[in-house]
Amino acid sequence: MENRPPGGGERTSGAPVAPSGPAERPSAPPGPAGEAASRGPLRKGGRSGAPLAVLLWGGAVLLLLLSVAAAVTIGPARISVPDVWSAVAAHLGFGAGGLSPIRDGIIWNLRMPRTLLAAVCGAGLAVCGTVMQSLLRNPLADPFVLGVSSGASTGAVVVVVLGVGGGAVSLSAGAFAGALGSFALVMLLSHVLGGSTDRVVLSGVAAMQLFSALTSFVVMTSADAEQTRGVLFWLLGSLGGAGWSEVAVCAAVLAVCLTACLAHARTLDAFAFGQDAAAALGVNVARARTVLLCATALLTAALVSAAGAIGFVGLVLPHAARALTGSGHRRLLPVTALAGAVFLVWVDALARTALDPQEVPVGVVTALIGVPAFVLVLYRTRSSR
Repeated sequence: MENRPPGGGERTSGAPVAPSGPAERPSAPPGPAGEAASRGPLRKGGRSGAPLAVLLWGGAVLLLLLSVAAAVTIGPARISVPDVWSAVAAHLGFGAGGLSPIRDGIIWNLRMPRTLLAAVCGAGLAVCGTVMQSLLRNPLADPFVLGVSSGASTGAVVVVVLGVGGGAVSLSAGAFAGALGSFALVMLLSHVLGGSTDRVVLSGVAAMQLFSALTSFVVMTSADAEQTRGVLFWLLGSLGGAGWSEVAVCAAVLAVCLTACLAHARTLDAFAFGQDAAAALGVNVARARTVLLCATALLTAALVSAAGAIGFVGLVLPHAARALTGSGHRRLLPVTALAGAVFLVWVDALARTALDPQEVPVGVVTALIGVPAFVLVLYRTRSSR
């Protein structure tokens, strides 16, 4: 189906009628998604709702800060929240910390970057899931539907197992290159097949299977037992190698991509009515979809290269946030980011302490929590129909 040009006329009674004014908003599609779209996307809160919104935002940010501080204290070494604030203040130049070098190193070099990376990854994956579910009009879409995760896995395996780059290329760099290569393949296939949203999803599934097969082939034919164990642990999601450089890179990519998505918030609202309706509302469908898909792919590639494949965050959190805020993306995107950050901070704390001294992959814990939560979301969606 070809996209209708922006501002194009609508057909009534079989004859084309040129628009005489601004394009009217099409009626919302049936079902829960349509109902949410009709009541949320373009609604503006009145003056009476402003104090409540400020209170909610302040509470959400405070909850994230407290979650980070509390998660840093969890572990074999006894550390208190005041110790965390003292170490952070000292490293930021706000006085002397007064902690021993060992305790300061545990806080600043080990636990703090890992906890912050968990927050950044949770926020980024949740934002990617929100954008993709709206853009593709598929409630089951998540950051890995484009095969980005599988491509990153292949890139990491090629570097670790085959030694491509001769040691000059790190695992993260290989994963990032593989993720971008997978996304480029998906966009090429979807363009050749017609470029519609269902073709994008199908191309992503094909790329996912292709790169998963390549990863398995390389591991089976070239990896030893130790390499296989390390690769499989990383593929399930691991924040154990987090450092300040990974935090800085992922946070910068998240800031850029979240800004781009917020700039297209009204466009994402229009996509709730379908591509044709969005085009009738003046949206350049091809350009908007390309920009948003590239932003989510770039963000997913950066996060997967730093933390491995962490599932269900981008699938479940957008539904939970949408139930709280409605479907207006100007409110939905920041709320989803905060919810994803808090969620993954506590999941990581559970993963590294539940079976201490053995660490559970973060992706395993998110799956154990995410599957029942997703079943509940599906049940509530069915009950509301």
